[in-house]
Amino acid sequence: MDLFEEPEKERAEKPDVPRPLAVRMRPRTRDEFVGQEHFFAPGRLLWRMLKADRLMSVIFYGPPGTGKTTLARVIAEHTRAAFHAQNAAACGVAEIRDAIARARDRRQMHGRRTVLFIDELHRFNKAQQDVLLPDVEEGTVILIGATAHNPFFTITSPLVSRSQIFEFKPLTVEHIRKIVLDALADEERGFGRKKVNVAEDALDFIAQVSDGDARRALNALEVGVMTTKPDADGIINYTLAVAEDSIQKKAVVYDRDEDSHYDAASAFIKSMRGSDPDAALYWMARMLEAGEDPRFIARRLGICAAEDVGNAAPLALVLANAALQAAEFVGLPEAKIPLAQAVTYVATAPKSNAAYIGISKAEQDVKEGRTLQVPQHLKDAHYPGAQQLEHGKGYKYAHDYEGHFVEQDYLPADRIYYEPSGEGHEKEIKKRLDEWRLRRKRKREEKQKGA
Repeated sequence: MDLFEEPEKERAEKPDVPRPLAVRMRPRTRDEFVGQEHFFAPGRLLWRMLKADRLMSVIFYGPPGTGKTTLARVIAEHTRAAFHAQNAAACGVAEIRDAIARARDRRQMHGRRTVLFIDELHRFNKAQQDVLLPDVEEGTVILIGATAHNPFFTITSPLVSRSQIFEFKPLTVEHIRKIVLDALADEERGFGRKKVNVAEDALDFIAQVSDGDARRALNALEVGVMTTKPDADGIINYTLAVAEDSIQKKAVVYDRDEDSHYDAASAFIKSMRGSDPDAALYWMARMLEAGEDPRFIARRLGICAAEDVGNAAPLALVLANAALQAAEFVGLPEAKIPLAQAVTYVATAPKSNAAYIGISKAEQDVKEGRTLQVPQHLKDAHYPGAQQLEHGKGYKYAHDYEGHFVEQDYLPADRIYYEPSGEGHEKEIKKRLDEWRLRRKRKREEKQKGA
C-alpha cells in the first residue's frame, strides 16, 4: 500500500467525498513536478541524489503552496527506502521514538533504509528535535523536514548541521499558468471533461495574485468553475470578473517573530538609504498590510534618518520623530500619511553616515584604547575645593571670543571622529569644522614650539 493512500477498509466505509482540485492535481512523478528548478531539475543536486538513491537528511524550507509536501510525496514514490510520514503538530516524542524503533528494526533485519517525513518541523521544540539527532547522525532514518519558517531560526543548530537545506522559492507566473492550464486539460483529475473557457486576462490575474502559491491558484480556479453557470452552449466562461470574485484576499506572508519580518524591515531601510522612495513606500505598505505595528516602522524610520541622512538634512530626524508621535497618538489608518511623508523625505534627502561612523570610531577607541583623562581646564569647577585642585583652571569661555570660537583643546589626544561628507547641509558644517580644526592645530603647534 502506498504511504499516502488510505487503507481499503477505511476508504470503503467513508462516503464518496470529492477531493479539492489542489489535492487531486498534486504531481505524482518527478516529471510532473513544477518549479524549484534551482535544485530539482535534471542535473541539479536533489534530482541527482534521488536518481542515485543517495538521499541524505534534508530540510525543505519555503512559503506555503510551493511544493514542499508534494515533493516529499514524489520522493516517496521513487525512493527504494520505506517511507513514514508525521505532522509535528499532531504527534509527540512517543510517536517519533516508535517510528525510529521500527526503522532500526527494518535496517537490521532487511537492510532497508527509512525516510522519515515530518511536516511543520518547526513545531517541534528543542527537546523533540533532539530526539531525532542520534538516529539522523547514524543514518537510522533519513529525515525530510518541511517548514514554512527559516530553519536557521526555528530548527536547532545540530539538526540543521546534519541536514541539507533546500529553500523553496515562490512559483513564478509562468509556473502558475502551467499548473492552471494542466488542471484545465487533465481529464482524470482536473476539468478536462468540462467545457471551460478561461479568458487570458483571468489567467494572468490568477497567476499574478496567487503570489506564487499553487494551492491558492487552483482553489480560485475550482471555486470559479464550480460556481459559474454554463451558457447556452454548455460552456463555463471563466472571466476576469469571475477570477476576481473567486480568489480570496491575499494573506501577506509575514511573521513578526521571524525572518519575513526582519527581511521586510531590512528592505525598507535599505531602500531609503539607497534613495528609492518608491521601493521604500512598497515595503512600508507591505508591512502595514501584514499588520505590522506602525510604531515599529516609525522607529526604523528614525534610525535611518539619523544613521543615513544625519546632518546632511537635519530635518529628516525631526520629521521621523513627528511621524513616530503621529503613529503613537493618531494610529492607523491615518498614521500611514505622516509616515509616508517622512519616508519619502528621508529617501530623497541628501545622505551622510558621518555621524554614525563618528560614534562608531569613538566607541571603538573607548573599548580598545587607553581611557583618556578629562583635561584639567575642562573639569567641573562648580563645587567647594575645586579651585584648590585647580579644576577648570585655564578654561576659555567660547562666547567671549570673536565668532564664539576659541582655539582650545577638548580632548587630550589628536583624534578625528566626525568627518562631514560635504553633502547637503554638511557642506556648510564641513567648511566651519575644517577652519576650526586648522586653528586648533596651529595653536597646538605654537604651544609645542614655545615649550
